[in-house]
Amino acid sequence: MDTMTKLKIGNEEYLFAKEYQENEGYRSSLNQLTRKTFSFDFEGWYQQGFWTDRYRPYSLIHMDQVVANVSVNPIDFIVEGKEYHTLQVGTVMTDPEYRNRGLSRILFDIIMEEYDGRFDLIYLYANDTVRQFYPKFGFVEAQEFIYSKQYKKNDRYVFRKLDGTTEEVRKLLLRLTGNAKTVSKYSMIHNPYLVMFYLTAPMAECIYYCEELDLAAVVEYEEKCMIVVDLLGTKDINPDEVIASLLDQSERKVLLGFTPKDTTSFQCDLLQEPDTTFFVKGNNFINQGRLPVLSHT
Repeated sequence: MDTMTKLKIGNEEYLFAKEYQENEGYRSSLNQLTRKTFSFDFEGWYQQGFWTDRYRPYSLIHMDQVVANVSVNPIDFIVEGKEYHTLQVGTVMTDPEYRNRGLSRILFDIIMEEYDGRFDLIYLYANDTVRQFYPKFGFVEAQEFIYSKQYKKNDRYVFRKLDGTTEEVRKLLLRLTGNAKTVSKYSMIHNPYLVMFYLTAPMAECIYYCEELDLAAVVEYEEKCMIVVDLLGTKDINPDEVIASLLDQSERKVLLGFTPKDTTSFQCDLLQEPDTTFFVKGNNFINQGRLPVLSHT
């Protein structure tokens, strides 16, 4: 379908638009709906130059306002030396005043017609209220797994906290994300700008840097455990030594936001996140693991 097309839905005329991020008015309206639905927006990410054609909104517009949206994100992964081309579906939302009109279904029909069969895997994370919606398009429920381990603190490496909202730190993080040596079995490639969405906004205060390793650790310290979301460095490292250096207590349970390359010393549990179901369509190459948190949209 063309980038912008008029559609008659019920008794109303809508404008279908895709990949319109350079249109300030429509982008602003998309941000407004995103804030209303998910309590964040994409404007800072766009202004910093990180919104590329790897994030593609497909929207229905009524009276110059984005009222429904489904976005797609082509994402490539390397798994044990093999490259997989995937499409993640996200930012699925409809303005409350426009629900129950079949708008999301129309957008999904358009997206499936354009992309189905072009990728090894199409996947998404859905909330419980719409679990019955996605099987209509051939998606099936799938499982992911989370790895954890008990660590004792060491003082091998020194980390300092960074502020991901500053320009100097953004330049450092972009260099690291663009040249990172992966610690994950499922490694996202060619997409540093998606990682930058997290590092400059929702996780901007969770970044710790080690000059000796030229490595940024994305870490969330919680009461009962510590979550290592990811390790982004340009050198080969021993992840266990790095994680032990990041502990804020003498001993900690550590959860990983990625699947480690060597899982033998970790506890593996079914990943059960509240109000979230993982759906896939195609070649599900994710075996006893999870896709990196920083690859989610």
